[in-house]
Amino acid sequence: MLELDSGDPLGTLDGWLTGAGAELDVVRAFEQPVPETLDGYQGLICLGGRMNALDDAEHPWLAAVRKLLSQSVAKRVPALAICLGAQLLAVATGGQVRRGPKGPEVGVMLVAKRDVSSRDPLFAELPWTPDVIQFHDDEVHVLPPSAEHLAASPKYDNQAFRVGESAYGLQFHIETTPDVVLDWALGSPDSAATARPGTFDAERLAEAHADLAEVWQPFAERFVRLTRGELEPAGHVGLELPLV
Repeated sequence: MLELDSGDPLGTLDGWLTGAGAELDVVRAFEQPVPETLDGYQGLICLGGRMNALDDAEHPWLAAVRKLLSQSVAKRVPALAICLGAQLLAVATGGQVRRGPKGPEVGVMLVAKRDVSSRDPLFAELPWTPDVIQFHDDEVHVLPPSAEHLAASPKYDNQAFRVGESAYGLQFHIETTPDVVLDWALGSPDSAATARPGTFDAERLAEAHADLAEVWQPFAERFVRLTRGELEPAGHVGLELPLV
């Protein structure tokens, strides 16, 4: 598990993954070395952050994160990359990321699955238009050549994709808590101001996160099963190892 920013913690994913039997090895990439390889791990999860996907001058460890994401594709180790993580996965495998020309995408919103998602082991059981949390300024402008497009939104098309057999990118967030979202709004007031009125009402956020859990906790549990080879395509690793 790679945390890229102290402001985007593991959140609800912690309980969802460990409740499904995963053993987590949390690496805070901004303050400790990123593993050089995925040897000894069954899967990789990469969270988000405030920087952009090519901000190596300020955050030189991003190159190591991109290398590890690329390795997950090459070695068929299941990966789940969220927001900045998805952008890093895209760049690492031949895609392009840019500042979103339509402005920030912020708030509780719907994404729409593409038809091809009905054949995907993680996405097939999701509703066709699941709720998600959006909070990003950049977008995946061009998907990697080998990517399969899984979900879109009216504002930015490339909301979810898979590279290779089992490396997933989610432009949106599924791991947040209401407090985390409120902290983001306070830290990025210009982006937060583009959200619909009432987006950051505490009661609404709590209700939205309860709805998110109904959909995305089973998704996270399916990811754990994918790392174990219990879902096709199997990760071809087969051992009971921790997730980075």
